[in-house]
Amino acid sequence: MTYALPPLNALRAFEAAARHLSFKLAAHELHVTPAAVGQQVKALEARLGVQLFERLHKQLILTAAGHAYLPGISEGFRHIADATSQLKPSGTVLLQLGVHGSYDLRRLDLAAFRSSHAEIGLRVLQPAGLHELIEGKVDLLVARGVGHHPGYRCDRVHEGSGLGDWLIAPEGTADCPEIVSFRVWLRALPAEKPLANRRPRLVGGVGS
Repeated sequence: MTYALPPLNALRAFEAAARHLSFKLAAHELHVTPAAVGQQVKALEARLGVQLFERLHKQLILTAAGHAYLPGISEGFRHIADATSQLKPSGTVLLQLGVHGSYDLRRLDLAAFRSSHAEIGLRVLQPAGLHELIEGKVDLLVARGVGHHPGYRCDRVHEGSGLGDWLIAPEGTADCPEIVSFRVWLRALPAEKPLANRRPRLVGGVGS
């Protein structure tokens, strides 16, 4: 049997936009731009030959067709997610982590994380910044700065004030199990010692 299905990315864009009633929030969840979500939804409407949203000034409303379509699409994604989770092979869920260039990856103890979270396939991109997160190249980001990016959940890695390391994830996916697992792992790691408390590094030998 051949299933007559619209493109999966277009369905994902519609489903996320319908839940949030916002192209912007859907874009944060899907790691794309609001314009990309709008284009995917428009292409889906053209493919189906029906209008799914009423686009008002600063407001998105589902049409009667959109209301009728949404439950089946959401249920389909839930079935796919449930079927995938039941397989549970190693690395079923791929988590792509971005890290700023000056961060010492040894502090993350990635080998231990992978060993204790066999269900998560962890990939690391370094250097990476907010641009890579916005463009969807990474799912979450360890960034250096002061946090506070609208549309993103920003958790300081260790207590302090001023500049610091922050774990940043889109609000739409910040509570996904794999991101929560990494957030808990990261917060439990020892804090980096302040420069003043570090022992001096010996460069040369005796008499140098």
